[in-house]
Amino acid sequence: MRITSKFTARALLALVATFTLAAGTAHGQVQTLDRVVAVVDDDVVMASELQQRLNTIVAQIQAQQVQAPPMDILRRQVLEQLIVERLMLQMANRAGVTVSEAELDQAIARVQQNMGASPEEFRNSLEADGLSMKSFRQQIRQELLIRRVEQGSVNRRIQITDQDIDNFLRSKEGEFWKSPQYQLGHILIPVNSSAPANEVTEAREKAEQLVQQATGGADFRRLAIANSAGQNALSGGDLGWRKTVELPTLFADALDGLEVGDVTKPFRSDAGFHLLKIHAQRGSTEQVVEQTKVSHILIKTSAIVSDDDAYNKLVELRQKILDGADFGKLARENSEDIGTMLQGGDLGWSTPGQFVPEFTQSMDSTPEGEVSMPFRSQFGWHILRVDGRRKQDMTDQYIRNQAANLLRNRRYEEEAQNWRREIRDQAFVEIKLSDMQEESEDSGQQ
Repeated sequence: MRITSKFTARALLALVATFTLAAGTAHGQVQTLDRVVAVVDDDVVMASELQQRLNTIVAQIQAQQVQAPPMDILRRQVLEQLIVERLMLQMANRAGVTVSEAELDQAIARVQQNMGASPEEFRNSLEADGLSMKSFRQQIRQELLIRRVEQGSVNRRIQITDQDIDNFLRSKEGEFWKSPQYQLGHILIPVNSSAPANEVTEAREKAEQLVQQATGGADFRRLAIANSAGQNALSGGDLGWRKTVELPTLFADALDGLEVGDVTKPFRSDAGFHLLKIHAQRGSTEQVVEQTKVSHILIKTSAIVSDDDAYNKLVELRQKILDGADFGKLARENSEDIGTMLQGGDLGWSTPGQFVPEFTQSMDSTPEGEVSMPFRSQFGWHILRVDGRRKQDMTDQYIRNQAANLLRNRRYEEEAQNWRREIRDQAFVEIKLSDMQEESEDSGQQ
């Protein structure tokens, strides 16, 4: 019999799932061991899966000592969670999304590492929870598939424009966010704003002496305890972690251009002369990277071009270049990198991590202006010429990239909720939970 209707296929799937999970008793009666609680497009959710997930959720709620909602409400919430997960797994299957065994091993290793358990302890923990390693691997595989499908689908829906980034960076929140954070030490040498000149001079000289001692290797915290009149003197002058926008303008200006370990010159306020030391820094910092300008010629291997053939051809081309031939001309005539051959093999200015390891290694070890020996990568055989090296300040681009990630993460959960609701609304879902609830209530009354 050929099934011509999608609805018929779904109905048959639910029917088969119910009957195949029934077993005959010794008296010839049929006792259902499991049942379908929801049909989800071409898949089903079984009562045993729902109960297992429900038990896990209840245990988590109890561990957090939080009041759980009524069981019928919780059961339906958990079922909805399983329904959406089924839809995501079906999407992963249709799109050919896979998780390699290596990725699975790494994910399980992270779980084990977070538990601080040995492999044997980890297996014993699984067995105590009623799980075999095989079933646990399957659970982790499904979680990775679900996460991959959701992230891919949701991220495609989120567009962060340059205007979005500009607006954020110009806002008060953006100013606060991109401000670097310092762990500061503070020393105050007190002198009244109306003090006579000799007292001001004496206080300034004392502050300058403390700067010399601090820069000469003396412990700044000990100097603060012995000399500072600041509120934090007894704790070594420690001001804790402060963003520059949280500091008085006088302090922030004094820190401008300083690095970790530096001590400011004495600067004066109405309270006296101040010294600041940067013990540590985190947050937005200068991002200077070394870039390399490089050109290359690529020869691919094939059924008719062996590794030896490609290597020997590049040796010949390299010798021509060393003898004075134009690298760009030979690249246009011989390179099989479609993206760069018309530009004479020019790859432009690169940033760390841009190329595959073999290419990076050869590029880093080749002096500027010279041509490398042939080397192999996953794309074929190459020779390259290093055309220049420079240090490039990428701070602005780094900050913009970080801001874009922050804005994307903020929008992610809201957009993920919208996406989950859409795929749920578009799916065929038939819930068969009422029979299970009634039976559960009846058994509880007996």
